[in-house]
Amino acid sequence: MDLLMIIFVLMGCLLISNIISHYIPSIPTALIQVALGVIVALLFSNVTLELKTEWFLLLFVAPLLYNDGRNFPRDQLWNMRMPILGNAIVLVLITTLAGGYFIHWLIPAIPLAAAFALAAILSPTDPVAVNGIAKRIQIPEKILNVVRGESLINDASGLVAFNYAVAAVVTGYFSIKEALIDFSYTFLVGALIGLVVGIILTQIRFSLRRAGIRDVVFHTLLQLLTPFLVYLAAEDLFHASGVIAVVVAGITQALVKDKTETVLAEEQLLTENTWSIVLFILNGIVFLLLGLNIPSTVEASIENESINNWKLIGYAVAIGTAILVIRFIWSHIGAIYEYKKGRDEEKPTLKTSLLSSLTGVRGAVTMAGILSLPFFTKNGELFPERSLLLFLASAVILFTLLVATVFLPLLIDTEETKEEKADSLSFNEAKQKILMASIKQIHREINDKNRTAAYQLIGEYQQLFRQAQLDGNAAKTGNPGYQSEIMKIRLKALSIEEQYIQELHKGNHLDEDMYIGFQTAFIERKRAIHQNMRKGVLYILYRVVHEWRITRKKYRLDKEQFISYIKMRQDVRRNTYQQALIYLKEQAAISHKPDLYYIVSFEYERALNQLKKPVTMDTNKQEEIKDELRSVITETERAEVHHMYEMGEINREQERELRRFINYIESVNLYEQVE
Repeated sequence: MDLLMIIFVLMGCLLISNIISHYIPSIPTALIQVALGVIVALLFSNVTLELKTEWFLLLFVAPLLYNDGRNFPRDQLWNMRMPILGNAIVLVLITTLAGGYFIHWLIPAIPLAAAFALAAILSPTDPVAVNGIAKRIQIPEKILNVVRGESLINDASGLVAFNYAVAAVVTGYFSIKEALIDFSYTFLVGALIGLVVGIILTQIRFSLRRAGIRDVVFHTLLQLLTPFLVYLAAEDLFHASGVIAVVVAGITQALVKDKTETVLAEEQLLTENTWSIVLFILNGIVFLLLGLNIPSTVEASIENESINNWKLIGYAVAIGTAILVIRFIWSHIGAIYEYKKGRDEEKPTLKTSLLSSLTGVRGAVTMAGILSLPFFTKNGELFPERSLLLFLASAVILFTLLVATVFLPLLIDTEETKEEKADSLSFNEAKQKILMASIKQIHREINDKNRTAAYQLIGEYQQLFRQAQLDGNAAKTGNPGYQSEIMKIRLKALSIEEQYIQELHKGNHLDEDMYIGFQTAFIERKRAIHQNMRKGVLYILYRVVHEWRITRKKYRLDKEQFISYIKMRQDVRRNTYQQALIYLKEQAAISHKPDLYYIVSFEYERALNQLKKPVTMDTNKQEEIKDELRSVITETERAEVHHMYEMGEINREQERELRRFINYIESVNLYEQVE
């Protein structure tokens, strides 16, 4: 298959994986992407995308680790330096030696040096793979920080150990003295190169700004290129560790960002948004590539008649278990040592060590390294058991992913879960958080053209925020039953509006075009109240009709007539709102739940307040600008809801109710405009 088509297929799979992950958040996105990669490989046998390790590390690992370095909390990185360095260096060496001997003992056909190579490349952890689970079950932050911290370094240590083991297989020669010297050189020089190049690039950016080159797109692109430049400088010029270099450069960039954040807010906003897209693509493609390679490695291993297929699976499970057991023992011993030294106040438990062990999921670097195994040794012979090593590495990655997915949620205490629920947001708190995110987004969108409209919109959202605070006084705010009652009251108030419009139409006080516009608006408002998500096609069609009707009126009538028409329209709408308000106040006076009617009344009063503004051609222009801003902040609100759901701050039912709330507000804003 053509390379361009393969890229399009992979991008499509990324989008599909995100949709599936939204509806099944308990399954890590990485696992979904692996499965999609396998499906693509089975459906299209000619899909192959093999990258050399150097290219894979440059294109994928370098930017991913650079981003981790610039986002990792510096104080935690320093405070947890001992466990992080222990896991990243000592544990990698222990896993390489102990795991290598175990693999050779389990499968004698694999030479000891090749077994060391497999164990070494299985040493690096990949926190991206476990992040999806961590968000939903709230793994202790300390454990996650150690896993994320060690992944900044153990990629380099694992690859160095792997390369030496492979070299021993290929050449038949190995010197521990040379290995230690080279190991130290690659680490120290790599860190130094990362620091120096990171500082130089930062100074170049500052010099360009002083020279008047302040284009945010230019500086964002320069930041995106930084990890590639740092990696190439370390690897190609000094033959040091490019992985360590990009991590140090990332931390350097983070320290600079902390001091310039207020000055360069616009640039940082664009950079963060761009990085989020880049990271989504890179992380996803890594696991899709893993899935793409699984069928071929399985096929090559199955063709080996000397090994039973069930035995192959057993070998993979045994090796995966051994790797996790080594990590468990190390974690527990390390926790006891830290506790006795007084560095950790929390008493170590077997459960905490088990959590630490299971979070050590293998992923991108393991796959990149194992795919780089040469086909032949120096004397021309085939690399021993290459296809078997590929299968075992792929299977262990899948094994660690599956084990983490299944067992990590089971290890969380009921008490911890209760605490988590206590820390979760109520429906109304979540609503306030969404509105606050909207106000912040409006501030970010302000420019000279939209400043007046933006501040008007901020005022509207501040009113909504105050309404949300009033909602909090109701005892059942977070209860779905409460939301159902609110929905019924809104629908009844809408029916009062409909009755009033029908009476005007029957009495010939409303022209046909205006009547049809109101009826269409009522239908869409009912749909927005009832449904959790917009009907995409119907919504788009309605917006097209809405804009066409406005344009037709604008150009069919002269300026005076057009403004007169708008005023008449607003008068009718004002009267419909007042009819609904009269009903709501009457019901509040006799209801045993008046707060519910007051909440809906507030919504109508807000809409009435909007209609009191004088109507001019400039007003119509301001409303168009506000409509554009509303489109932006509506997407911000939906993204915030999704983020809160992913983080476990709200449950599924609350997510649906919040989406319904956003749709309702969107419908109110839309139909307040002229039809």
